[in-house]
Amino acid sequence: MRVLLPRLLHRLHRPWTAVLTAVVLLASGFTAVSASGAESGCRVDYTVNRWTGGYTAQIKVTNLGPALNGWRLNWTYAGDQQVTSAWNASVTQTGSSVVAVGSGWNGTLATGGAADFGLQGTWRSSDPAPVDFSLNGTPCGGDGTPPPTTPPTTPPPTTPPTTPPPTTPPGEDCGNAVICSDFEDQTGPAPSGAWQFTAPDCQGTGTAAVDTAVAHSGSRSLRVDGGTGYCNHAFVASTADLSSVGPVMHVRMWVRHTTALPAAHVTFVSLPDGSQAGRSLRVGGQNGALQWNRESDDATLPAQSPVGVALSRPLPTGSWQCLRFAIDTTAPGLDTWLGDEQIPGLHADGVPTQDIDQQWLARTTPPRPTALRLGWESYGTGDDTLWFDDVTVGSAPLGC
Repeated sequence: MRVLLPRLLHRLHRPWTAVLTAVVLLASGFTAVSASGAESGCRVDYTVNRWTGGYTAQIKVTNLGPALNGWRLNWTYAGDQQVTSAWNASVTQTGSSVVAVGSGWNGTLATGGAADFGLQGTWRSSDPAPVDFSLNGTPCGGDGTPPPTTPPTTPPPTTPPTTPPPTTPPGEDCGNAVICSDFEDQTGPAPSGAWQFTAPDCQGTGTAAVDTAVAHSGSRSLRVDGGTGYCNHAFVASTADLSSVGPVMHVRMWVRHTTALPAAHVTFVSLPDGSQAGRSLRVGGQNGALQWNRESDDATLPAQSPVGVALSRPLPTGSWQCLRFAIDTTAPGLDTWLGDEQIPGLHADGVPTQDIDQQWLARTTPPRPTALRLGWESYGTGDDTLWFDDVTVGSAPLGC
């Protein structure tokens, strides 16, 4: 039985006058923070989407002082938040102090100009609103006179690119990986060569293409426009044979999508499994969170109870996400990471855990994935547009 996990998301914005005001709207939901002053040097709008153990934040910094040719935004986390990835800015963290530096194309801020960037992170015991925002050393709410900065050696373009700058360089060393693809070898609009379109069971309205407008690295990615409706399959399959990869198969990919995972069951990664007579291990979503599904018996990881779903994570939209799997081909072992976070609900180690792996451990034969397919499969409702890039499969782990 599919269990729909209710979610309540609320937003509220309250401007600052002279001090920081944090408004926490929901223990698991959105927090909006604004920082500014009547004569301040900057304004910061910090909007966070929080779930148990993790969060994403969208940040907008507005320069209210003199023009800046290179900007640096500092803040302090009052809880135990840890930044794991970012886009449209370079973000580093030391203890509770965080620094965001503008990228080349958004590194200048005119008076009244603004830059937007985002980040993803984890937390354990608390996730209160950040404090002490400052822009180039001037507190938001300060005297409005940021110190001068050293201009970059190469002036940034006046028009930002359509996608965030790459964080993984093309041609990275993938070691002995059987699949190591950034799709730069794709020369036409349709997948070709080592990647072929396929509709494993039945084909509907879904399509796949090589995209030259959106990429995580280089200039190309794989785009899938997935349609809604049962048996609407659209995948691009690697021609590589994975049947000898192991004993632990490590899969890493960067994925970006546009629509939140629905309540109904969907799949965007499919691994044909030799131990299931070719039926697939499937990675997708249900009840708004990431899940594994086994085609042979429809077992899920985690269990689709409210507690089980809460131990998984949503797949954030509108930004590149690093998704990694480790599949043991000799024993019941499976792990999943989103960025640097190991997702507790997507972990199986052979020891039964309530609300996680009751169904999964009903089958004791270890999996033997033989191929990799990327795309979209809907089993009821739900459509999405997805991009895949920097995909690796091998016997050794490769980080984000």
